[in-house]
Amino acid sequence: MEAYLIAIFITVLIYMLLAGGLALQYGFTGLINFGHVGFYAIGAYTSALLALQGVPLAVCFLAAALVSCLSAYPLGVIALRLRGDYLAIVTLGFSEAVRMVIQKEEWLTRGVHGIPGIPRLFGGYGSGLTVDVLILAALLATNILVFLGIRKIIRSPFGRTIKAIRDNEVAVMALGKNPAWFKTRSLMIGAALAGLAGAFTAHYLTFISPEQFVPLITFYVWIAIIVGGVGSLKGVVAGTVILMVFLEGSRFAREFLFLDISEVQMASLRFLIIGLGLVCCVLYRPNGLFGGAPAGGRQ
Repeated sequence: MEAYLIAIFITVLIYMLLAGGLALQYGFTGLINFGHVGFYAIGAYTSALLALQGVPLAVCFLAAALVSCLSAYPLGVIALRLRGDYLAIVTLGFSEAVRMVIQKEEWLTRGVHGIPGIPRLFGGYGSGLTVDVLILAALLATNILVFLGIRKIIRSPFGRTIKAIRDNEVAVMALGKNPAWFKTRSLMIGAALAGLAGAFTAHYLTFISPEQFVPLITFYVWIAIIVGGVGSLKGVVAGTVILMVFLEGSRFAREFLFLDISEVQMASLRFLIIGLGLVCCVLYRPNGLFGGAPAGGRQ
């Protein structure tokens, strides 16, 4: 039971890193990014491939964040001239392109077979529960530093500028600022956090494959920040916890509620409940359960 709870907490903290990056992009800059999982995949594969070549894990994690960050630059230069639905479509296409490359370039990624035997984080300090606790502690410390960093960013002149771009891009342009450059940097920072989350995933599971990086992951993160509140870092944390607790808790609903349905039907019912909950949240709490309005949300 302890191992299962620790595994859930680790998953929550990994998703929290993803949500923090997306919150910076959407909640504070107004970028509709439906391809967040692409940067997550890039980080995971970068760190895994380097680690298998004997590169120290600390360097692998830095490389995962850096490569994900740099991969966002050309996408930003091209796509951030678009707005709204167009940007969403381009970023979604980007994430699927990344997944297709991972599947087809078997010489590098082993394709659909995945990459096994990835060195485990803190693997030299023991095994089993001890290592899981160390990974959990590392993730917790990383999340604290990341969210403190995001808080500092959004309170800086850069942060005030991206919030102004989110609220009124035309006014920012009239003041002589270049919104595209600010949005590109915001996209790159969020991508770096997704890459870092990918590295943690690779070195926790010790196996990665393309099926782990489907668009559903991006939409889970979107649900977390919408439910919690896109204009609030506290809301992002709370929304992620609520989502993951529901996803894991619903696995046992069939037994506790004595429902006479199959596992497949239960999975479909879970998505139905998530969808209804999201609709109710948008209708009755459009700013999230814990957040303020995006234009003046609390940090």
